[in-house]
Amino acid sequence: MIKHKAALALFLSLSAPALLFAAKPAPEVKKAAATPAAINGLTAVDMPYDAGNAAILKWPVDPAVAADAFYVVYASSLQSGGWVEADRFAAPAKTGKDIELPFWAWDGSVLEHAVKVELNNLFGESGKDAVFQFRVAAEKNKQVLAESRAVSVTPAGNWFRLDRLNNLVLLIALIVIFFWAVSHAKRKGLFIRRIAGLDAIDEAIGRATEMGKPIFYVPGIGSMSSISTIASAFILGEVSKKVAQYDSQIKVPHFDPVVMTVCKEVVKQSYLEAGRPDSYREDVNQFISADQFSYAASVDGMISREKPAACFYMGHFMAESLLLAEVGATSGAIQIAGTDVEHQLPFFFTACDYTLIGEELYAAGAYLSKEPMLLSALKVQDFGKLFVMLSVFFGMILVALGARFRWDSFVPAILNLFQNY
Repeated sequence: MIKHKAALALFLSLSAPALLFAAKPAPEVKKAAATPAAINGLTAVDMPYDAGNAAILKWPVDPAVAADAFYVVYASSLQSGGWVEADRFAAPAKTGKDIELPFWAWDGSVLEHAVKVELNNLFGESGKDAVFQFRVAAEKNKQVLAESRAVSVTPAGNWFRLDRLNNLVLLIALIVIFFWAVSHAKRKGLFIRRIAGLDAIDEAIGRATEMGKPIFYVPGIGSMSSISTIASAFILGEVSKKVAQYDSQIKVPHFDPVVMTVCKEVVKQSYLEAGRPDSYREDVNQFISADQFSYAASVDGMISREKPAACFYMGHFMAESLLLAEVGATSGAIQIAGTDVEHQLPFFFTACDYTLIGEELYAAGAYLSKEPMLLSALKVQDFGKLFVMLSVFFGMILVALGARFRWDSFVPAILNLFQNY
């Protein structure tokens, strides 16, 4: 009996560790990562009213997505392959109301996200007429919370820019006003505000004729691509016509050879229209120098020697303006100047008898010629300025009232009307 007890005790002592080890629970198996939720309703459409370089992605706003999460937009093309990050923004941002299109061309909603993807910035010009794929993922702390299925679109250019309809309507209105002004000018004439400097042209030319002295016309140092130089050439034509009628003398010193060539034809045509082609001389237009101060010094010398009765400075002028006008003033000439370079106007005010300011230089050709087409163009510009001023005035009032009374849909509509797309 004692032997059996000893054997049982020995067995229990040897098997106890094994039983304890077997009694330990099995380690837990690590659970697999949760599958991201789905972003439903993602659609891709061609960006309307563009050249085919962009697409718009739309999907419903999901309140379940945390406000501190981010939406990431991925794009891919069949040519390049692989996904490229196209945009990243906070979850509450970029709704349909944020697309920059006017109310008559886009009906955006705050209940859906809308993202414009510029494809030429991602894939270059090679992406035109290609198929593009897009997908969207919601991320937070570098973890994907939700993602969408891939959608595709083929952008295409549009033939009509509906978003620029306001500009088209304004253009049509100006064209109608222009033709009305032309018709009215031919029948009854148009009133143009009196410009003293241009009215003095006849007096200056008449004085030069009586004194038997020449007239100097300086077209400035601008190139033929300058608007002020083009206006100066037009004024030269009218002045030359009057000079031919009075049988006086005119000299036109030039800084630019191209301007000289154009002015030669202008003066020749003016003498022909005045019925005095035989009085025209080729040395009326002279090329002096293409260096600014050499040109000014040479013209000053000519004025000092020949003592003209009248000097016209019309066009683009820089630092030489005072050098020319001061010498002309000491010679006793009647001086009429005009330029659109505002920082040279004080010098002309000081040294000249009359000065055309800014747009008066552009209007001078129409004022002198009384041509109905030119007068009509001038009048339409005035109507356009009046329309813009009234529109801005009443627009500011409407926007202020809309902001005061919180007309949330009214204010953007007014701003769209004034926006240049």
